[in-house]
Amino acid sequence: MSVKPVKVGVIGCGAISDAYFSAKSFEILDFVACADIVLDRAKEKAEKHNIPRASSPEQLLKNDEIEIVINLTIPKAHTEVNLAIIDSGKSAHVEKPLAVTRQDGKAQLAAAKKKGVLLGCAPDTFYGGGHQTSRKLIEDGWIGKPVAATAFMMSGGVENWHPNPWFYYDVGGGPMFDMGPYYLTALVNLFGPARRISGSTSKGLDQRVIANGIEDGKLIDVVVPTHVAGTVDFANGVVATVVMSFDIKGGTDLPNIEVYGTEGTISVPDPNGFGGPVRVRRFDGQSMEVPLTHGYAGGHRGIGAADMAYALRCGRPHRASGEVAYHVLDMMHAFHDASDSEKHVHLESSCRQPRALPMGLRAGTLDE
Repeated sequence: MSVKPVKVGVIGCGAISDAYFSAKSFEILDFVACADIVLDRAKEKAEKHNIPRASSPEQLLKNDEIEIVINLTIPKAHTEVNLAIIDSGKSAHVEKPLAVTRQDGKAQLAAAKKKGVLLGCAPDTFYGGGHQTSRKLIEDGWIGKPVAATAFMMSGGVENWHPNPWFYYDVGGGPMFDMGPYYLTALVNLFGPARRISGSTSKGLDQRVIANGIEDGKLIDVVVPTHVAGTVDFANGVVATVVMSFDIKGGTDLPNIEVYGTEGTISVPDPNGFGGPVRVRRFDGQSMEVPLTHGYAGGHRGIGAADMAYALRCGRPHRASGEVAYHVLDMMHAFHDASDSEKHVHLESSCRQPRALPMGLRAGTLDE
C-alpha cells in the first residue's frame, strides 16, 4: 500500500453503524474511536468491532489524530453534528440525507470550504459492481444513446417492521427523503446533474398503526407526503420518471431502475445495494444478464468514506461528495416544491458527475 491510513471516528452507534464498521476492510481506514450520546451504546459497538476508544461525541471531536468522522446520527441532527465535526478541523462523511433543508445543506458546504476540509455523504451504493457495470455498459454504447429512464421505490411503509418508525413520517422523512437519495444518486452517477423537475405528491393515510412487535397499536401522525411522483430532466437530455411511495401495500412487479436507449434497455440493480443483476435487452432481440465488470458487489457501506480518505491523501476529488449530496437534496425538495406550486422547478444547484471507478481494483483498495 502506498498511502498512509487515515484515522476515523464514528458518531452515532445505532443499528446502521454495524454496516459502516465493516469498512475496516479498507486498508486506508483506521477506526480508532466511536461515540454516542448514550455512552453504553458506544461501548457496546467498540467491544463488538474492536474499536480502541468509546466516548461522548464531544470527546471524540477533541481527538486530534482523527481526520475523518462518520456521522450516523438521525437526519434532523446531521447538520448540527456535521458543523461540529467541520469546526473541529475534521472531514465529515454523513449518512443520507445530507440535511433536511436546503439552507442547512448550503451551510455545511460553506463551512467545509471555509475550513478546508472535505464533506461527503451517503449513499455510496453507486460505487458497487452492479451500478458501475451499468454505467460502463451505457458509456460503451450497448443501448445506443440513452434517452429515458424509470426509477420506482414502491413499498407499504416501515411501521410493520422498523423498531423506530416515527421519524419516517415526520419532517425529513417520507419515501423521497428516506429512499430517494439512493435512486437519485444512482441516476446522477449514470447521467450527471439534473436541470429541471416536475412532481405531484399525496398522502395515503393521515395516521399509521405500528405493528413492529415493540409498540403495536400506537398511532403515528403522518406529516409528510407518502407518495411522490414526477419527472427529472437531466442536463444530458435524458428524461427520467421517478415514483417513491410508502403507500403500495400489495407489492409490485415494476423494476428498480431501467434505462432506455436508441438501441436497447438496461435493467439497473436495486440502488439500495451494491451488486447485480444487470440485464440488457437489445433491439435485435438479444437479452442477457451481463457479468459484473467491477468489484465491490457485496455489502460495502463506508466505501464512500474510504474514497474520501484517498482524496485526502492523494489530492483527488471524492465521488460521494457534498456537492453531489446537496444536488440530490435540492432534487428531492424540488419534487415537493413542484407539486405545491404546480410548476416545473428549475434547479439552482448542479454538480460534477462522479468519476467512474476503474476496473480491476484489488479488494480493500480504491484508485489513488
